[in-house]
Amino acid sequence: MSCFTRIVVATVLAALALPASAESSEINVAQQYGVSFLPLMVMEREKLVEKHAKAAGLAEVKVNWVKVAGPSVMNDGVISGALQFIAVGAPSMITLWDKTGGQVKGVSAMTTYPLYLITRNPSVKSVRDLSDQDKIAVPSIKVSTQAIMLQMLAAKEYGDASWARFDPYTVALSHPDALLALTNNTAGVNGHFTSSPFYEQEAKLPSVHLLTTNYEILGGPATAVVIAASAKYRDANPKSYKAFFDALKEAIDTINKDKRAAAKVYLEQARDTKDTVEDIYGMISAKDYAYTLTPQKVFKTAQFMNRIGTVKNKPAQWTELFFPEVQGLQGD
Repeated sequence: MSCFTRIVVATVLAALALPASAESSEINVAQQYGVSFLPLMVMEREKLVEKHAKAAGLAEVKVNWVKVAGPSVMNDGVISGALQFIAVGAPSMITLWDKTGGQVKGVSAMTTYPLYLITRNPSVKSVRDLSDQDKIAVPSIKVSTQAIMLQMLAAKEYGDASWARFDPYTVALSHPDALLALTNNTAGVNGHFTSSPFYEQEAKLPSVHLLTTNYEILGGPATAVVIAASAKYRDANPKSYKAFFDALKEAIDTINKDKRAAAKVYLEQARDTKDTVEDIYGMISAKDYAYTLTPQKVFKTAQFMNRIGTVKNKPAQWTELFFPEVQGLQGD
């Protein structure tokens, strides 16, 4: 055997002797506040990611559950690799898809539910009465689902050229902080583009009334929360990625099978002392509320964002925005 051949054989044998590239042993998951994130709460409480990771033959996986006020921090985290999975609104995921050239995509939808634009300003009878005297709380200015819905609303009412009309009226507050500001009438906040259970709590305040919902703006039920991740993480950690996806699917199935039990989990995990089991059960059992992997109205949102120049790229169909695991579903 020649010297060259011996070197080649030795190199190949050494490569075969090396262990397979290990997957990450830690997963960081970021979410916001409210019953829309209940599947993640079930996953955390029941340790479903760890369960599916073990079934896939992975060593012990540590899952860290992080709560943040809005999508801005999550967007940066998933791009940098500090966060592996983020629960964000469809507009945030679309922005990430555009910004990264498709390297960040949706893992799946998670929650379809109404968002409520409310005000306690008695002078505002309709959205056309909104003025610079109003301050509307949204999770993040310009990039949150609520901020994009306000832009779609402005375009609908005043034409595409006026899509940013309501932007100056928005202030960035988490839903819990917005509830406090609206309740105490602090910082001039007199409006909130909110979600359950905060809407139901705020609706009890004097003068609070509903102006519109994201369903009215989009013309039907719409995904409000999606899970997003990077292709880099998915490619390097196929088993961990699948373990998370399977855990999410199991959590959604668990909720849909017994929503009253799921309501108890929410109260426990969210440490919610203002609502009862029946309150939460009523919210998540409403006909316009759904936990599902199937995206709804995501493509329509992406088309609007491209039309006004918020994103440069326009997907040809909704499946371009999501990884293969959900592309066979009847989404839009």
